[in-house]
Amino acid sequence: MDVLTRMVVWLNALANGLGGLLLAPIAVLPGWLSATVVAAVTGVLLLVVFKYTSNQRGIKRVKDDIKANLLALKLFKDSAAVALGAQGRILRGAFRLLLLAIVPLLVMIVPVLLILGQLSLWYQARPLQVGEDAVVTLKLSGDAGAPLPDVRLEPIEAIEVTIGPVRVPSKREVCWSIQARQPGHHRLVFHVDDRTGDKDLVIGSGFMRVSSLRPDYEWKDALLNPSEQPFDPDSPIRSIAVNYPERPEWISGSNSWVIYWFILSMVSGLCFRRFLNVNI
Repeated sequence: MDVLTRMVVWLNALANGLGGLLLAPIAVLPGWLSATVVAAVTGVLLLVVFKYTSNQRGIKRVKDDIKANLLALKLFKDSAAVALGAQGRILRGAFRLLLLAIVPLLVMIVPVLLILGQLSLWYQARPLQVGEDAVVTLKLSGDAGAPLPDVRLEPIEAIEVTIGPVRVPSKREVCWSIQARQPGHHRLVFHVDDRTGDKDLVIGSGFMRVSSLRPDYEWKDALLNPSEQPFDPDSPIRSIAVNYPERPEWISGSNSWVIYWFILSMVSGLCFRRFLNVNI
């Protein structure tokens, strides 16, 4: 698992570099437009990947067999034996198409997850606006029931701490309620005894890269939260979360953006398959 986590962290670093450059126009485009362009482009790119990682000749042969059996069903619909045989061959062809799609799907799963991780930084949550409140939750390492260490949040001009620190020993959590004061990208610095840890904080309007969680050293958490490097296994801090507000839009808003991306990327791929001569 440690090796897998290291691989995810390395892939995230690569994706952050490319994503920060290629997805930068999202900051200045309307949400519906950027989400539409990104979905359409990634649909075409994934179609190209499918073309060069799949057995195109095999897929074409199976599709031709299915078409021939569909024609047989139409021509010999009065013959039960012919119809049943054709239906069986159609089902077998559909299963063969599924098998032929496994390899390209396995190849695409990693880049798709990395793309979704980068897009989530733009669409899953919006930044805090000046005057808005948010809760910051620091989760500590260690066994349940063990005494909590001394934890404090370093003061910065960008925020005002309105409540906290509030300690929750049963969950090994320390929480603060903060109010945004200055727009921009900021760093929250936490002191745990003689150790420190930090977390990104974004204040502003429009579309900005927002990282809701700096995760612990788990590959799944690191994959879902790619912007910030996970805490080391020996760190006294497991994770730090900021509950940013959700985006209300359907096309480019919290959670629903994934549905829109999936549907439009599929439609984009289907529309360009003839132009790119791809059998799917």
